[in-house]
Amino acid sequence: SVYNTSFPLSVLLQVGFFPSECVELINDKVPQSVTNSVPKPVSKKHGKLITFLRTFMKSRPTKQKLKQRGILKERVFGCDLGEHLLNSGHDVPQVLKSCTEFIEKHGIVDGIYRLSGIASNIQKLRHEFDSEQIPDLTKDIYIQDIHCVGSLCKLYFRELPNPLLTYQLYEKFSDAVSAATDEERLVKIHDVIQQLPPPHYR
Repeated sequence: SVYNTSFPLSVLLQVGFFPSECVELINDKVPQSVTNSVPKPVSKKHGKLITFLRTFMKSRPTKQKLKQRGILKERVFGCDLGEHLLNSGHDVPQVLKSCTEFIEKHGIVDGIYRLSGIASNIQKLRHEFDSEQIPDLTKDIYIQDIHCVGSLCKLYFRELPNPLLTYQLYEKFSDAVSAATDEERLVKIHDVIQQLPPPHYR
């Protein structure tokens, strides 16, 4: 608002709007070419370009249309659980459903979730699920390296932005597992699990 006043600069300095030692008059230092320059009007060529860009931005297809055409793929790993389920229309993530069904059928082996699978097999499975495909887990490559399926489950949970048991309930879970007796611990953990958001609870 000071710049819009009609007071001369010397008056403003005296009144105290600006400390005089912080102000330098620059009128004499500005090149003549700058003070005389007038903004050039937009050329016809640039005007057409701006019109084209505006039209292009307005006519962009929606996220839903891009998904229908197979252009846009929804992430599976590293995506918020609730958001992923909303986008996919599933009650539980397909990656967990496929892996747990496979493990229940073939994975009754020592250390199914403790031992790690071969990294290249885990990444291959991850890529297929991220590409919205359901890989055939009964292939020899996976049957022979059954631990890669358990490792994929752990990877999915590890990459959730908000953990399965949620940051919000962390303190309550911590208190529950610190209960004195097994019975009390079970009751407390059960109570906290009931407080999980529906996608996490399922």
